[in-house]
Amino acid sequence: MLQSRALVIVLILLLSTTLPEVHSKSIFEKDRRDWLVIPDAIAAYIYETVNKMSPKVGQFLADAAQTPVVVVTRNFLIRETTKLSILAEQLMEKIKNLWYTKVLGY
Repeated sequence: MLQSRALVIVLILLLSTTLPEVHSKSIFEKDRRDWLVIPDAIAAYIYETVNKMSPKVGQFLADAAQTPVVVVTRNFLIRETTKLSILAEQLMEKIKNLWYTKVLGY
């Protein structure tokens, strides 16, 4: 039982989700900078599957996802991936501008 709890906690930390937010996010939003949407969707699917099989374990997952450690870790990851995404967008704009001005001569 202890090993299965440890496995569940590791899964939650890896997928780093808070359950109420999962259903409000769209994976296919065009202007989305949050790279954790797909893991959130996977975590929601795992939670729903586990909850159907065992509501008690589902409640444990829900409680574990709301622990301060998971929430703080998830918020940190969201902040940092957002920064990386913005930097990647800026880099792509610079590359596109260089391509148009230096290579194509526009």
